[in-house]
This record gives sequence, structure tokens and C-alpha cells, in this order.
Amino acid sequence: MENRREFIKKTAAASFSLAGLGMGFSASSYARILGSNDRVRVGIIGFSDRFRQSLAPAFAEHAKNQNFAFVGVSDIWNRRRDEAEQYLKGKGWNDSSFFKARNNDELLDRKDVDAVIISTADFQHALHCAAAVESGRDVYCEKPFAESLDDARKALKAVESSKRIVQVGSQRRSAPNYHQANDFIRSGKFGDITMVEMTWNVNQPGRWRRPKLVSEIRKEDTDWDRYQMNRPKVAWDPRKYLEFRLFYPYSSGIPGQWMSHQIDTVHWFSGLDHPRSVVANGGVYSWKDGRVNADTFTAVFDYGPDNDKTKGFQVLYSSRMNNEAGGVKEYYFSNGGMINLDTNKISPDGGLEAKYAKEMNMQANLLPTMSLGEVAKMETSANTGGDPMTSLHMLNWMECVRSRKEPNAPARVGFNHSVANIMATMALHTGKRITWDSTKQDVAVS
Repeated sequence: MENRREFIKKTAAASFSLAGLGMGFSASSYARILGSNDRVRVGIIGFSDRFRQSLAPAFAEHAKNQNFAFVGVSDIWNRRRDEAEQYLKGKGWNDSSFFKARNNDELLDRKDVDAVIISTADFQHALHCAAAVESGRDVYCEKPFAESLDDARKALKAVESSKRIVQVGSQRRSAPNYHQANDFIRSGKFGDITMVEMTWNVNQPGRWRRPKLVSEIRKEDTDWDRYQMNRPKVAWDPRKYLEFRLFYPYSSGIPGQWMSHQIDTVHWFSGLDHPRSVVANGGVYSWKDGRVNADTFTAVFDYGPDNDKTKGFQVLYSSRMNNEAGGVKEYYFSNGGMINLDTNKISPDGGLEAKYAKEMNMQANLLPTMSLGEVAKMETSANTGGDPMTSLHMLNWMECVRSRKEPNAPARVGFNHSVANIMATMALHTGKRITWDSTKQDVAVS
């Protein structure tokens, strides 16, 4: 069996002609003009679990060949700065002059940083991204892109004004099987999408909990005021600092963490930027540990053209953290069959059978049975590791930093998944039907 590195090389060679359309190179947009042999110097913004477990190993897969290296870290907790230094020590992934910055201002004020990887708290991504591109840096930004519309708008405007290379961490956009599914749907062979069903189920009471760290962190070792950014100022709370995914408005929880991956494929495959409406329900039904964000969540979306309500389809998304039966599922249905992105199969399952079509004087266009390109499935365990999908996504970003071509998941992609997440979160919190006004580019409650 081929080793993991060879798998990455082969998959990358097969898929990276699929990168996005090119953007014109502009010397004026570059803080330092990079030659083909120049090292790209990368700063780490937020030494998080996600960075340590997945982003750094993915970066390491390609750092030598692409001539990228970490040059420093910014983290407002002194412990994380020291851990970053120790984690990278001896691995050969960083320059010998590796520095530790107390905050992003210190990092972005330096001249020896060309690009940054952002893996801070969910609600910080958009504003951290905006500051980075405004300072002239290219960015790899973890999802969700934003947890509020104001932040999403600010970040998108900053990116599009700067012409920097920004890759949002929606790694499905770099996976060959998803590209093939998109090509099949866009070709017309699939027929109209009639429904999409998505699930993301785990049984992990400790998911997003950090009890040991909560007991160890001290307010004086970090910068609580800077951490809160533009959120309402509250008294020091180590749980909101370290377990932010459980607490709104620091995170939406399930929508921002998980749904953002899956709803992004709906936008990609359909060519639609946003849902027309969404309703949602859920709650904290099992893990009553003080969390605010739901441990069980269901949303129903209506998608289709804004100017033609006779066309469209429904998306049913459900997620629970208290029973893992069903796991992660992504099913796309048409009248002729389905695409199952869990098994990577296109099939005529459920399609209109000829005998029924004949009764109604209709054409039965059953789908063929075929396989999509294989790639590792989206990992649902808390420790994701350097999975091949993320590795391919990181490689795409590195290549685009050099070529100045648009990456597979540009900032607009992040803005769009943020709109869907925010609408679903509003629907959950208000119990109302939330719609999107394309003219005003804003949400409405109906």
C-alpha cells in the first residue's frame, strides 16, 4: 500500500488543475515581491488545537517543496507562545530566528512576515483576516469565516480591496471527489437537485470542553480585553476563553463548526450563494454543563433563484452530539437518483422507475452507477490530525501565494457560508423564519 505522502503527491497531481481562475499579478499589492526561489515566511496567528493537530502537519507536508517556513507566532496567552516554540523545535518547519509576539499588532508590524495562518476563536477569524490583508499579508483563515454579518462584510471588503490571496478553511473544495461531484452536477447529467440531506453526528460529551486548561489559565497570563474584540465586554471567564465553541456570541457552535463545511458544498454545486430562507430548532438536551450552544440542532433551508420561486430545492441539515448513529452524511438527490458523498458513489437509487414514468407519459432518466475519486473522509473525532483533505487545501493555498491565482476557497466562499450559518443561528435563537434580501444584502425575520 502506498504511503500517505505518495497518496498526497498523486492526488495533488490529479486535482490541482482544478484550482480557481487566475488573478492578475500586481507588484503594488505585494509587501515583498517574491521570486520563485524566495522563501515564504509565515506567521502563526493563534496556536490552537486545530493548528497543532491539523494545520501544522498539513503545512509540513509541503513546506520543503514549496519553500515555506514558519517565522513566528502571535498568541495572547503566554503559555501558547511557549508551546508553539517547543512544538516546532527541531522539526525543521521554521526559521532559526523564530519569534514570539504578544498580539497580532506586534506580528503584523514586522517586515519579515509574508503570510499568516489564522486559527483563533471562531468569532475572531473575520477581523483577524481583515487586519492581516490590510497589512499586506496573504492568509489561510480557518472556518467559519465570520460569526456576524458586520464582521463578514468588513472582512470581505478588506480582502477584495487588497487583492491578497485568502484561502478559507473549507477543505472539501480541494478534494478530488467533491470536484468530480460538482462537475457531474454542473454538466447537467445529474438533473435538477431536488433535495439535499446532511448529518454530522458524534457522541462526545467532552467535545469542545477543556476542563484541565480552564483550571490552569490565569487572567494575568493573557489579554482578556483584547480577546473579546467587538463582543460585549464581560468579566473574566476562562470557559469563554478556552471553551468558546459552547458559548454564543463567541461561536454559533454546530453551525459554525460543522454545518459550514457541508452547506458550502450546496453553494458550490448549485451555483447559489445563499439560502432564500431557513427555519431551525434545537437545544441543550443532554450535556447540561453550563453551555449555551445547542448539542442537538436541525435546520431546513429553501434554496433557489431569487427571481423564480418555482425553481429550487430543500436542504435538511441535522446534527447531534449525544448519539453518533448515522455519522457524517451528504446526500444529493435528483429525480434520476443520488450522489452519496459518504460512499463516493453516484447511483440510480430512488430515481424515477420506467414503469411509473410510462404511466405519466414521462421520461425516466435514471443515473448511471459510478464511483467518484477517493479521498479520506471528513474526520469527526476531536483530534483530526493532518488529514489528506486539509493537506491538499494547504498545498493549493501555497501554490496560489506564488502564482497569484485565486485559491479553491476564496473569501467570497467564506462570506457565503457565513450568511447561511448566521441565518440558521438567528432562526434557532428567534424561533422565526429567516430570509435573505439580496437587494439589501441583509437578513430579514418573517
